[in-house]
Amino acid sequence: MIPIRDSVPCHCVPVVTWTLMAVNIIVFIMMLFMPAANKASFIYLYGMVAARYSHPEWAIHMGFPDDRYLSFMTSMFIHSGWTHIIANMLFMWIFADNIEDRMGRVRFIVFYFLCGLVASFVQYSVNMESMLPVVGASGAMAGVMAAYLFLYPMARVVIWLPLFFLPIFFEIPAIAFLGFWLIIQMQYVTETIFAGQTSANVAWGEHLGGFVAGIILYRFFIRDMDSEEQEPE
Repeated sequence: MIPIRDSVPCHCVPVVTWTLMAVNIIVFIMMLFMPAANKASFIYLYGMVAARYSHPEWAIHMGFPDDRYLSFMTSMFIHSGWTHIIANMLFMWIFADNIEDRMGRVRFIVFYFLCGLVASFVQYSVNMESMLPVVGASGAMAGVMAAYLFLYPMARVVIWLPLFFLPIFFEIPAIAFLGFWLIIQMQYVTETIFAGQTSANVAWGEHLGGFVAGIILYRFFIRDMDSEEQEPE
């Protein structure tokens, strides 16, 4: 199921959302023109490699500089392939503008990065031995989706069901679509834990961590609707 659009109108120009999308896309395009060796080095340097922080001796041996956990932030702007970035940017386009609308630009950017940082920390905590880089905006977007779920549970989301590439579209409540997404994340996290896996193609712990962060934090960033008109953007 691929979301196409939602039914909630946005009453502001989502400058922060568009800027975040632009930065992600620019970084991805820049990586496309890198030689393979340089691209791999870039991903390992700016992606979140858990063992870099849990095993500092190994990190020094491998030539990682002391970045003061900067990669927990920079990893949010790196994507591993076309499917990865298209999915994240599509979800950002559909859901993030409404959350920016409800929070305001400054509060939204703080909320976005807080969710992303919490997501990275959770992924680091559950797989501290990993020597693979974790990248992508998924953790921060999971927090945005959690906020959307609680603020607009009955909003309608238009879904495309790519059955033999036929134009099959239908609407479902946001609570159904985002609830289904959450169940999938929990299923993979559970399977990963009980299977004792030390690596995975998708950082499911990051997704779940960002979602939980969004549930906890969103209420502290919503603007007072009574004073919204007086509050500068």
